[in-house]
Amino acid sequence: MYYPRLKEKYKKYIIHKLQKKLNIHSVMAIPKLVKIVLSKGVGLAVSDKKMIDYAIDELSLISGQKAIPCFSKKDEAGFKLRKNIPIGCKVTLRNNMMYEFFDRLVTIALPRVRDFKGVVKNSFDGRGNYNLGIKEQIIFPEIDIDKISKIYGLNINFVTSTNSNYQAKHLLEFLGLPFEKNK
Repeated sequence: MYYPRLKEKYKKYIIHKLQKKLNIHSVMAIPKLVKIVLSKGVGLAVSDKKMIDYAIDELSLISGQKAIPCFSKKDEAGFKLRKNIPIGCKVTLRNNMMYEFFDRLVTIALPRVRDFKGVVKNSFDGRGNYNLGIKEQIIFPEIDIDKISKIYGLNINFVTSTNSNYQAKHLLEFLGLPFEKNK
C-alpha cells in the first residue's frame, strides 16, 4: 500500500516528538492535520465567464483534484454582481492527497517565492487552523507561465484536529512548514 512520504514521517517520528514536546499522555489526543482547503477568488469572472474556467483548471492542476466553483450569495450593485454567479473556486484535500500537496508546497513551491524568509507566524485563527496567502500561482511547477492570462493569488487553509494555536503551530513546524525566524 502506498503512503506519502510525509504521512509516513508523521506516523513514525512526528507523533512521538509532539507527544514529548506538548506533554500529551494519550496518543489519540495528539494533533493531526485534518484537511487542506485551497481557494481562489476571481473578481474578473463577473465580466468574463472564461476566467472562472481558467481558475478552476489552474487550481485542479495545483491540487491534483477537481476544483469546484463558488457562487455569489447575494446581489451587490457596487461590484456589478448578481446572485448565483461563479466568483471563485475551491478544493478540499484530505488523506494522501493532502500530505502530497503539503510536501510539494514545502519542498518545491515555497522555495520558489522571491525573497522568501518563511511564512508568517501569526496567521492562526484562534481555533488551531492556519491560513496562508500565496500572491502568485506561478510558484507551483504545474502551472505553465506561458499559458496563464493573469496572475492570481490563492488562499491555503490548514485545518487541524486541535483547538490550540500553540499545538497547531508545533504540528505544522514538525511537518516542515517554514515559519519566519524572530527578528
